[in-house]
Amino acid sequence: MNAPDLSAVVVPLLKGVIYQESDAALWHALLNLQARARDYLAVLGLELVLDEAEGYAFLRARNGHGDGADDGDATAKLPRLVARRPLSFPVSLLLALLRKKLAEFDATGADTRLILSRDDVVELIRVFLPMGSNETRVIDQIDTHLNKIVELGFVRRLKPAIGAPSGQEAMFEVRRILKAFVDAQWLSEFDARLGSYRAQLQGSQSDE
Repeated sequence: MNAPDLSAVVVPLLKGVIYQESDAALWHALLNLQARARDYLAVLGLELVLDEAEGYAFLRARNGHGDGADDGDATAKLPRLVARRPLSFPVSLLLALLRKKLAEFDATGADTRLILSRDDVVELIRVFLPMGSNETRVIDQIDTHLNKIVELGFVRRLKPAIGAPSGQEAMFEVRRILKAFVDAQWLSEFDARLGSYRAQLQGSQSDE
C-alpha cells in the first residue's frame, strides 16, 4: 500500500476541519505527515492546530500574516487563505453559552459527549435575555442560529434514532473544537461579556 501524499491531507485541511471520528484513515495519514504538513503550511502563512486527544485539526492564519502587519518577513504580505468570519450577536452569544456549558460538563467527568436538545439550547439563551419582544425574536430564530453554528462545525446535528416518531425534537452534539475557538481567557471574561450582551439587547429593545 502506497504512503499517502502530502496533498491528500493538506487539501482537506484547506477545505475545513478534519475530525478523527469522521475519517479515521485521513486522520491517521495526517498524524503521520504532521511535521511535513506544518512546514508546507507555514510557507503559506498558515498554522496547523491539531488536538490528538480531542480528535480534530484545522488551519488558522499565523500571527502577522494577511493582516498588513510588518514583522520584517516578506511572507507577512501573503494573502489570507483562512478567512475570518464575522459572527452575528446571537451566534456569538450562543457560542459563548455552549462553551461555558461544555466546561461545566467536562468538570462533571460523566461522559465525553455533550448532547443537547433544541429546547436545552433555547433555555440557555432565555436565561440571559430580558423579557420582551427581543426574547421572542431571538428564540424564534434559534434554528437559524443553530444552523449557522452547525455550518461552522462547532455543533453536529444528530440523526434521529431508527424507529423514532416523526417530529421528534432535534438533538445536537457540541463538538469539542469549540474549546479551541473560545479559549480559557475568553471564558474567564464570560460574565463581563454577558453584561455587555445584556446591555446591547436592552439597548436594541429600547429602540423598538
